Amino acid sequence: MISKLRWLTFLKGQIIKSLITNLSGLFCLRRTFKFAFFNASYFIPNFDKNTLLEQLTLTTPALLFSAISLIMLAYTNRFLAYAAVIRNLRDKYLQQQEASLIRQINNLKLRLNLTRYMQIFGITSLLLCVLTMFLIYIENRLVAAWVFGVALLLLITSLAFLIWEIQISAKALKHHLSDIEDDLKNR
Repeated sequence: MISKLRWLTFLKGQIIKSLITNLSGLFCLRRTFKFAFFNASYFIPNFDKNTLLEQLTLTTPALLFSAISLIMLAYTNRFLAYAAVIRNLRDKYLQQQEASLIRQINNLKLRLNLTRYMQIFGITSLLLCVLTMFLIYIENRLVAAWVFGVALLLLITSLAFLIWEIQISAKALKHHLSDIEDDLKNR
């Protein structure tokens, strides 16, 4: 028991020491950043763009394949779930035309469009990763670095649309919960 306490105290000390070191380095970096204006050679001694381009290998864009594939699977599942809900709402609307159903349908239309954009940006990011690998293969590393950068930006855009869609979904669920609470209060 005592050795565990010593070990935990030691680990805590090491973590605090590394945090202080990292924060002090970040402070120095922030202080010097005012004068550097995105000049990487100012921060990194012996910085060379050619070395950086040589580090971009075939495995770098290939690492995104599994991540993008899982994201696309999640996006496809969302799309299919929305399609099923829209079909059910359509049937309900044909039976009884309520204003709440129209609001839900409009909400789902927006969420469906966002999911479509998420899929488009994700697939384009995947295609650009493949193009990056081809450009690395034919040893056109400068263009490959730019294409890979665009692929990363498209992936970030896709994830930003996902965040937007999640916010809309959460808002819609809150409306459903408030409807249930109102119904319970009226009873």
